[in-house]
Amino acid sequence: MLSAHTSSLRGATAVKRCVAAPVRSIRSAVVARASKSQLPDALLFDCDGVLVDTERDGHRISFNEAFKRKGLGQHEWDVDLYGELLEIGGGKERMTKYFNDHLDKEPFKSTKDAAARKALVAELHLLKTDLFMDLVDGGAMPLRPGVARLVGEAIAAGVPVAVCSTSNERAVSNIVRVMLGPEVARVMRVFAGDVVPKKKPAPDIYLLAARELRVDPARCVVIEDSGIGLRAAKAAGMTCVVTKSSYTQDEDFTGADAVFPSLGGDSDAGQVTLNRLCNIMSASSANVRA
Repeated sequence: MLSAHTSSLRGATAVKRCVAAPVRSIRSAVVARASKSQLPDALLFDCDGVLVDTERDGHRISFNEAFKRKGLGQHEWDVDLYGELLEIGGGKERMTKYFNDHLDKEPFKSTKDAAARKALVAELHLLKTDLFMDLVDGGAMPLRPGVARLVGEAIAAGVPVAVCSTSNERAVSNIVRVMLGPEVARVMRVFAGDVVPKKKPAPDIYLLAARELRVDPARCVVIEDSGIGLRAAKAAGMTCVVTKSSYTQDEDFTGADAVFPSLGGDSDAGQVTLNRLCNIMSASSANVRA
């Protein structure tokens, strides 16, 4: 069995091969099936649960370790509790909600001032991010199937790619650099963290990406894995394709333009390709016009 680190390296290598291959031949293969006018203006990915299935064995583990190191070991987020907390977009927001629900315990029991509580949460989140980045650097979590291939297809076809996440920008950028490689990191924009006033399910992060990339939201395709992400993408007026992750298998994805178990591995017959996304976007646009 391949180790997670080996899988991660192979995922990154797959992107490098795709990007390093003759771009003209890859682009012509895609455009042969979808004319330039049919291609999305941009392909936008969520990070956690889409690029990498990070939540259960990445972020959750890092939160718990941060609690222990700060003398708050009485707080341990098990798998089920963390699944409930994922309904809240943003790690600092998750901690704030959780600690407010446990005012009889530290750290909020003796910390009454709102500004002091905010600073405490920020300090915890900074430590948690450092711990999470160590996991990423160590190859603890591989890319999800098909991510490397699809990113490579989009870049080769000249479609802008970006990541739009509620997670910390430093952590998201590190995932892109380590898991997809420096070549992809140079062209894949990252919009993450506190760069917008409201986090998902608000559409702010996706609308920001559209503005910065100078593209029409109606011609953007989003890859999400959660209900709050789906709502954010649709509120931004974008086509949204869902790939279910470990925490979102049973969520209701009514309103999604398509739902898949994953983007599909290199040998899977049901691959989600750029050409397939073109068809989904066209069908979505037709439904809007109808």
